[in-house]
Amino acid sequence: MAEINALDRDAFVALFGGVFEHSPWVAEAAWRSRPFASAEALLEAMLRAVREAPEGLRTALIRAHPDLGARIAMTEASAAEQRSAGLDRLTAAEYGELAALNRAYRETFGFPFILAVRGKTKREVLAALRERIGRSADEERREALRQIGRIAAFRLAELVEGAAGGIDPSAAGEAGSGAGDDGRPSRAAAADAETAASGPADEPVGGGSGRLTTHVLDVTRGRPAAGMRVELYRLDAVTGSRLKLREVRTNADGRTDGPILAGRDFEAGAYELVFHAGEYFRAAGADIGFLDEVPVRFRIADPDAHCHVPLLAAPGGYSTYRGS
Repeated sequence: MAEINALDRDAFVALFGGVFEHSPWVAEAAWRSRPFASAEALLEAMLRAVREAPEGLRTALIRAHPDLGARIAMTEASAAEQRSAGLDRLTAAEYGELAALNRAYRETFGFPFILAVRGKTKREVLAALRERIGRSADEERREALRQIGRIAAFRLAELVEGAAGGIDPSAAGEAGSGAGDDGRPSRAAAADAETAASGPADEPVGGGSGRLTTHVLDVTRGRPAAGMRVELYRLDAVTGSRLKLREVRTNADGRTDGPILAGRDFEAGAYELVFHAGEYFRAAGADIGFLDEVPVRFRIADPDAHCHVPLLAAPGGYSTYRGS
């Protein structure tokens, strides 16, 4: 933050001017609020600049965003965000539906459909567009500004992460809004961003990045279930098919050596963990010929959450729950 606070106006705008799509005036207005105690304070200064801007400038900010899935030139930040949601890999049918919905949305509201797409799939993007096109103009204007605030929080987190290595935004990785001790925007800040950009009448929605973990206990012997094979699948809500993402084994503590899913791969959606409990109990000489594979299906709704799925297993049964 000391390096950021030392930047002159031109350098500051060059670094942070893209946090709000094609609207460097936001960074220029926020620069006047230096020094910033934290990245969260910097984010709030930028959101305050949007909140206090004339209505025409706020409208221009909304209209500066590209249509989702559009095959046009756009900022690299927007392009990367859309790629993360698979919007660069649409089928012909998906592209046709998205283009038609985008046109209908613009004709209805006079500005593009805006959604913070990190952590979402292309099907979830389409579902959100179908749902929101039926709202009122006032609702959608507020929602657009909430989403812009959320996008800004993600982008700023990338830049401040890069700043730790010398203010190099090109070196930043996946955006996140983790705990605030390192100076990056907190999860609360990412949620508050949606309210702050659109004014006090709006409610925060939250978002970010997270991880999936597990812990398997052998309740028969009262010890961690070491060496159990675990598979992770992503479920397709439309076709019902499964895509295998990973296969891991539990360590001596009954956990995996790292998150089963994390970072850019941790997306909202439906998943299945398959625990090969029968195989484990046969190897341990405790098999009773009953328990085999244990499938646990669950949903990740919040890409900022830590989703922990433990398993308590015995040769004759098991239980699971949402852990912490």
